[in-house]
Amino acid sequence: MNLFARAFKRSNAPKSTHKPGGKKRINLALQGGGAHGAFTWGVLDELLEDGRIEIEGVSGASAGAVNAVMLADGLARGGPEEARKRLADFWRAASRDGDMSAFQRAISDRLFSLIPIAGAPIQTWFDTVSRYLSPYDLNPLNINPLKDLIEKFVDFDAVRGSGLQLFVAATNVHTGRLRIFDRATITAEAVMASAALPYVFRAVEIDGVPYWDGGYSANPPIFPFFRTTQTEDVLVVQINPVLRTATPTSAREIMNRVNEITFNASLVAEYRAIEFVSRLIDGGRLPRGTGPGEYRRINVHRVDLGFIGKKLTPASRLNTDFDFFEMLHRAGRRAARRFLDRHFDDIGVRSTIDLRAEMRVEQDEPLPAAAGGQA
Repeated sequence: MNLFARAFKRSNAPKSTHKPGGKKRINLALQGGGAHGAFTWGVLDELLEDGRIEIEGVSGASAGAVNAVMLADGLARGGPEEARKRLADFWRAASRDGDMSAFQRAISDRLFSLIPIAGAPIQTWFDTVSRYLSPYDLNPLNINPLKDLIEKFVDFDAVRGSGLQLFVAATNVHTGRLRIFDRATITAEAVMASAALPYVFRAVEIDGVPYWDGGYSANPPIFPFFRTTQTEDVLVVQINPVLRTATPTSAREIMNRVNEITFNASLVAEYRAIEFVSRLIDGGRLPRGTGPGEYRRINVHRVDLGFIGKKLTPASRLNTDFDFFEMLHRAGRRAARRFLDRHFDDIGVRSTIDLRAEMRVEQDEPLPAAAGGQA
């Protein structure tokens, strides 16, 4: 039985998903996307202020992992208001207006890039140098200022002792497999492993195993929620563009689009698995529940950049001006408000995105059904 099937099938969580007083439980899955992660800050800020949502679990990769641990730390140490403060303080500190030294700032600016970005002022230099030098040559002291920020803001003992389910994705360099760091194993090194872009930073070694950016293998991971949380609802905060209407023609545009597709591929695969199991449950071919031999039916929701995403460029993932962060924060709050206004009543009832459309294979004719009928 593969990883996804085990996750769907096994759960020790009770069946109740709603809280007294009109609150609803939900899990959050936070994508990585460099400085665009400030949009996710805004989404979280609105959800926390609204007060009707109880966050049972949160997962993330890369910048999504950073937002996840800031959220978890705030909730563990003071509840929603403290979580809002932690997120705001972190994004202020991580901005160009923060209190890093000039040397730390130069390195941190690169950390906020999910991929080698076309159009950034240092891109020509980076393209040239990276052909001859690796991160091991360019940063021999292995300085990573974001690790210092994370350690400054996050009490990992408090996070590990909290009730929030937390999952951070990283990619095993040796095997290429996904590694999930859960609440019990989360550390600053695990968060940095999730954000370790191989073109820019050394692999992060944990217990002798090197890890790279989690976006390569799960961006973000959803399946860990299936066996650890009560709710069957997942809200994905997706900040990597799915659709581009223009065909890339320059080498840089092509590289950027290839990377966008790559970093969304794992999420599409999870959508496919969720949709497949839901169809089997709805058709009476799999039993729904949390007991032995039963499967979870997951409701998927999404908040994305929407219209503002059309105005952003791959280069803006490197923009660490606090004014830019605040603009994305406001956009995230508006997007979360629209979601709550339109779909709060759908939480616990149904998915609000069409998973079949998300993972549909484009082909001229339908593939023949497998023996025994179509699933």
